Amino acid sequence: MPIALIIIIIIIAGIAVWQLAVWISEIRYKNRQCRAAVDCSRKRQKPMLIAGGPWGGHSLRRRFNMPAHTQGDVCIDIKASAILDWPNGIVADVTYLPFPDKTFGSAFASHLLEHLPNTISAKQALAELSRVADEVFIAYPSRQSLPAWLIRDHHLWVWQKDGIAHLTQRGNGSGTNQEELYNLTDGQSN
Repeated sequence: MPIALIIIIIIIAGIAVWQLAVWISEIRYKNRQCRAAVDCSRKRQKPMLIAGGPWGGHSLRRRFNMPAHTQGDVCIDIKASAILDWPNGIVADVTYLPFPDKTFGSAFASHLLEHLPNTISAKQALAELSRVADEVFIAYPSRQSLPAWLIRDHHLWVWQKDGIAHLTQRGNGSGTNQEELYNLTDGQSN
């Protein structure tokens, strides 16, 4: 076997292992955030809101009845097909939620914000989630995830540190990527 082919195989295997580690890390983080949201709602004795359909973008999940996360008490999505046959599923836009203030003990938005068109929409979504829930928990793809770079409708980079959601527009043609901040603990943005 030529040495060049061996090197290519080693590189591909290394990338595969790296991406598997990134994927496992993302799943663990998402599950921790989801558990924290469930615990928060139970502690406050209020329902839990899930923003985004339970199946994610995978029709196989629906076919095998394997939701991406807990169903929560209410699940919203902008697409009716994403919550089809889901108990307490409501078609709603995350930037304008049809619920009174502080209806929920917690809101959980998993792999949702990066699909919004810009940081303004993401901050509006976070403001709405903060308005209707006592606490907001988010999960998002890592910048180390190759699929996160390749998915066409990922318009934002999102990450969270110390209760602050960081939002950066992707593919900004002007060459500037202004970071926007949103404080998840007090519902304030910069």
